[in-house]
Amino acid sequence: MQETGEDHDDGTVARVAAIDIAKASGMVCLRVPHDTIEGRRVQQVWNVSSTTNSILELGDRLVCQGVQRVVMEATGSYWRPFFYLLENRGLECWLVNARDVKNVPGRPKTDKLDAVWLAKLAERGMVRASFVPPKPVRQLRDLTRTRTVFVQERTRHKHRVDKALQDAQIKLSDVVSDLFGVSGRSMLDALVAGERNPRTLADLAKGSLVKKTQPLTEALTGQFEDHHAHLLRILLGTVDHLTAQLGELDRLITQTLGEITGPHDDAPAAITSGTDTTPGHTAADVAERLDNIPGVGATTAHIILAEIGLDMSRFPTPEHLVSWAKLCPRTIQSGAKNTAGPAGQGNPWLKGALGEAATAAARTDTFLGARYRRIVKRRGHAKAIVAVARSILVITWHLINDPDTHYQELGPDWHQRHLNPTRKTRDLVRQLQALGHQVTLEPAA
Repeated sequence: MQETGEDHDDGTVARVAAIDIAKASGMVCLRVPHDTIEGRRVQQVWNVSSTTNSILELGDRLVCQGVQRVVMEATGSYWRPFFYLLENRGLECWLVNARDVKNVPGRPKTDKLDAVWLAKLAERGMVRASFVPPKPVRQLRDLTRTRTVFVQERTRHKHRVDKALQDAQIKLSDVVSDLFGVSGRSMLDALVAGERNPRTLADLAKGSLVKKTQPLTEALTGQFEDHHAHLLRILLGTVDHLTAQLGELDRLITQTLGEITGPHDDAPAAITSGTDTTPGHTAADVAERLDNIPGVGATTAHIILAEIGLDMSRFPTPEHLVSWAKLCPRTIQSGAKNTAGPAGQGNPWLKGALGEAATAAARTDTFLGARYRRIVKRRGHAKAIVAVARSILVITWHLINDPDTHYQELGPDWHQRHLNPTRKTRDLVRQLQALGHQVTLEPAA
């Protein structure tokens, strides 16, 4: 134990603990006021194993010391045992971004010094807590993220199926848009079963593919051998297994959504037009309302709820949520110069889902589609997609924050209907003058 005589700034946390977390252990730094000498701090540093019993003993010790806040750096997934167990012990736990607590360059770097530095930052209020959702939302997040990984893995195996067919000179994907549709899957199963006659395989076509018998026969003529059949059997089995697992995950996600409730569930029932209607605010109800947003389907709604939860008190305004998701440019100001920096990485699971939703919404004849088409002309595709994703997230904030709110489509002509005629006229005149024309305006009769 060592004592330091530095001053304790006003507004800081008096009793704080910081943990520098590794895979199998954590370096703990405890800083509390001295018992008798005012303004003096007592500092203790020790190593703790990351086992459950050791962390529980650490929690008891910190509670006995009257610790007000426990701060830890986000290190992979190794922070989870410390955070969850200490949180259950009743301690206020903060997870902080490693970028925000980086030590001063040039100083020695050890686990002990990192823990001391983190504790000093925490006691002076120089760190910000990262968003860690409550346990039910974390469980939903585990399910949705696993589902996303399985979908990606299934897609990779489907691509491997096409590669195996190409190796056997089978050009089925040139004729069939979906190898795993009804017709395509029937032909694949027949190939695995030993059928090699191209005409017989082409006769398995269904629907619109019946008219493409000749192209199918040519595409199915190749050098498909037993080696390819064995490989194809393994790949198709993996695809079927992943599909079954995705069905089970969908069931668990639906079940979990029905169990998660929001902060508005205790609100009294709303009365409209003489009819009592209780606004549901379970995650399933919110997901159903999010499904009305153009481009947002059920799966995307589940991912959004799993990543941001139902309690919008963490994000007081839509701008806070957009900034946290890194869907707005970073402001850089120096002197009289203001520039926009890169938005940052953000939550890849949330941004990926919003990007897919924005891409789908851009193809629709809706307000969001019109917004994309307005921006893409002058800013390009990438920035237009980010702008639409931001709009979707703002709409999501309002739908989650107010259980009585429902999405209302503004229409693709909203900007035209709310256009300022004077400003539009001035802009068009300036464009014509820039092209060398002299413009004279006369009011229409």
